[in-house]
Amino acid sequence: MWTYPEIDPVALSLGPLQIHWYGLMYLFGFAFFWIYGSLQARTSPNWNKDLVSDFLFYGALGVILGGRLGYILFYDLAHYLQQPLDVFQVWKGGMSFHGGMLGVILASWLFARYKMKVSIFVVSDFVVPMVPVGLFFGRIGNFINGELWGRTTDSNLGMKVYDPTVQQVVAKYPTQLLEALLEGLVLFIILWAYTRQPRPLGAVSGLFVGFYGLFRFYVEFFRMPDPQLGYLLWGWVTMGQILSLPMILLGFGLAVWAYRRSPVVRP
Repeated sequence: MWTYPEIDPVALSLGPLQIHWYGLMYLFGFAFFWIYGSLQARTSPNWNKDLVSDFLFYGALGVILGGRLGYILFYDLAHYLQQPLDVFQVWKGGMSFHGGMLGVILASWLFARYKMKVSIFVVSDFVVPMVPVGLFFGRIGNFINGELWGRTTDSNLGMKVYDPTVQQVVAKYPTQLLEALLEGLVLFIILWAYTRQPRPLGAVSGLFVGFYGLFRFYVEFFRMPDPQLGYLLWGWVTMGQILSLPMILLGFGLAVWAYRRSPVVRP
């Protein structure tokens, strides 16, 4: 059984300025998007390097604002109504993927409509294969912060970590790493392999949404629910599962619709 190494969340201190690992993970994710997206744009009929850079700005705003607002609204609204200044303490965590996804959808729609003047799926199909790597870095940031631990376990997969609620070391599932694996690396490989083949417009976006929802729904069986919410139904259903179930249905439904709608596949 592993032992959590108690990583300092501050990567670098420069006098009063502190650079947190959590923030650096976002920078790593955005850097990957720009590098990989610029390479992919070379063979795309709709994209170029400048458009990738422009969308990075739109997407970053969508991720950060949507992710933060999503966490506040879905997970801990009462706390932030009492402590509104805590909204700005993003280095402590508190980002919702589901909120971030809604933010990126809005950013993609605006970018497609006003910048490129194309279907939103031209934008989303290009963008979503790169998102899992950002999710990977984000979950590593959660691990470094020592947050989002799973349930206590006697399994060899557990990790010994100090739990302040019981004031002792207990073994918990490192669900941050499980999410980094499934929602990050595995999902990236699935989408990378799929985009090597011809497919209809919108199918890539549908597969991303569907598989993410499926992986997240599964991981929630190992995660501890947010303490301010607990289990919402039947002693096991979490907020993450409630938010992920529509993603599974809508995502795979979108992929099926894409194939039925367009018999002409696109490279």
